Amino acid sequence: MKKVVGGVTVPKGFKAAGEHVGLKRKRKDLAILMSEVPATVAGVFTTNVVKGAPVVWSQKVATAGTPIKAVVINSGHANSCTGEEGYVNCVAMAEATAEALGCDPEHVCVASTGYIGVQLPIDKIKAGIPVVAGLLDNTEAMGTACAEAIRTTDVFTKEIAFELEIGGTTVMIGGMAKGSGMVHPNMATMLAFVTTDLNITQELLSKAMKESVSTTYNMISVDGDTSTNDMALVFANGLAGNELIESADDEGYKIFAHALHTVNTHLAKLVARDGEGATKFVEVSIVGSESREDAQKLAKCVVSSSLVKTAMFGEDANWGRIIAALGRGGVQFDPAKLSIWFASDGGQLPLMANGQPLIVEPADAQKVLSEKDIRIGIDLKSGGLSEATAWGCDLSYDYVRINGAYGK
Repeated sequence: MKKVVGGVTVPKGFKAAGEHVGLKRKRKDLAILMSEVPATVAGVFTTNVVKGAPVVWSQKVATAGTPIKAVVINSGHANSCTGEEGYVNCVAMAEATAEALGCDPEHVCVASTGYIGVQLPIDKIKAGIPVVAGLLDNTEAMGTACAEAIRTTDVFTKEIAFELEIGGTTVMIGGMAKGSGMVHPNMATMLAFVTTDLNITQELLSKAMKESVSTTYNMISVDGDTSTNDMALVFANGLAGNELIESADDEGYKIFAHALHTVNTHLAKLVARDGEGATKFVEVSIVGSESREDAQKLAKCVVSSSLVKTAMFGEDANWGRIIAALGRGGVQFDPAKLSIWFASDGGQLPLMANGQPLIVEPADAQKVLSEKDIRIGIDLKSGGLSEATAWGCDLSYDYVRINGAYGK
């Protein structure tokens, strides 16, 4: 597998565009991603009981098993908690996109991100869709423009692409994502879209996506809040021309599943790194667990802890906050066997070994914790070999400033 330049327009037959149509003051705010031929789609959606109209619509479309032509995405307005009018507006977005692309509305997914509880400026969106559709292209620049248009408080654009070989056929896969705040495990406040020209059944595409999401997007946290609008969609249009993959035992499926997981991991880590007001990227790894599920619970509990996050911001080697977070994670373990350490490009800092605290020199702690990327290692020594990793960021003064002024 080889990394290549670009994102969602790298696979054959995919076009994208993004433009400013007046939903936000300046930045691009409307995007379309389309396949030249109908594409198989699979998706994972927010677990929040409150779901935005686009989630309700796209979940219905994606689970119908019908090939999909496109997804239209607006930023600036989430179209969530907007009642019947919000759903009507969501359908109107699908209809306007379908008219511009010459397909049925049921072949168009819809995604929205931004303010909750505010009706869409639907007239601006309906007027903007033909404009964006007219810009659709398979260039790297248009792929990036599309990724830019789905951003809200994101500091940077998130995209990635790879080339791989399956059964002697070159296959491409690309992805883009947005997410910065209101990000927490079990889908974050995020959108992710992956494209591939692989020829694969819908059942296996769905299997690969669901398994990947469980250890990527579901393992990130910025602030402990889940969103009403999260979705991650993968589109496969078959234009690579490989023999149809229809068995999970097929070597081609394994190669693709690994590539999809690599794309999702990369995008998930970028979302965590771009946390609102973040000054540090934090990775929490649990080893020595009796099960992967237990390891995941504990890793998410630590990376989501506000006290751990503020300790990272303050560059404080406060392992007490870590062990306290572990203790409320709903998993049984023996604290007397626990080992904890910090690591970064500045070195490794042991904090606890076999349940006993270690002497930490302030100068050593400063050297490790002053780095941008911090790794927290935890060995449960529970007799198992399972492990899990979660990603997040620190919690800074700027997070409060950004969210305190949100919407003003």
